[in-house]
Amino acid sequence: MTSRIVTIAQSKGGAGKTTLAVQLATAMLAAGEEVCVIDVDPQGSLSRWFEERQRRRDPADRLALVKTGGWRLGVELGRVVRDFSTVVVDTPPHAGTELKATIREASLVLVPCQPSPLDVWASRPTLEIAAKEGRPIRFLMNRVPPRGRSIEEAQGALAQLGAVPLEAVLGNRQSYVAAMARGLGVLEHEPRGTAAQEVAQLCREVTSITRSGGARTA
Repeated sequence: MTSRIVTIAQSKGGAGKTTLAVQLATAMLAAGEEVCVIDVDPQGSLSRWFEERQRRRDPADRLALVKTGGWRLGVELGRVVRDFSTVVVDTPPHAGTELKATIREASLVLVPCQPSPLDVWASRPTLEIAAKEGRPIRFLMNRVPPRGRSIEEAQGALAQLGAVPLEAVLGNRQSYVAAMARGLGVLEHEPRGTAAQEVAQLCREVTSITRSGGARTA
């Protein structure tokens, strides 16, 4: 099976990695993909979200989760790419061996970043690892306020780093918080809302980028 591995990576904590992983995974699921999320972050926020999802959702839900790390990471990655068309990896917030391993295997590295030059500059270690491994990387502006100059300033900082942003952005919306608390993505929670439209655009962009190159074959 040809699988896409999307690694959500960000050296800076609090950027919204788990939210991005959840939204992308549930959007891919809605698009008909066979999806597995991998939680490599010791904080286990993705695993906690998945527990809530299992408690509230239909037992026939097709989304799968693997909690792993250390020496088992490579083994689990090798296994899931044989069984799932899309794998979304939530990584730890530091540039250790696990982050490097997941970036090395990625079809695409997504870096969530709040719209601030300081947050963009703090992303440099992740950008450098992806460049060293030769993996495609895109930045996603997350928690974007409805008005103000912050997005333009952050885009200017990205340009200074030579980083490429996605056209999709995720706004600073309560819908994301409410959906996460229920073990859902916003496409499931409020399918006609603005947040759902943002995530649908994100899913289309990621699909287009990974279709044009970088998918992994088991």
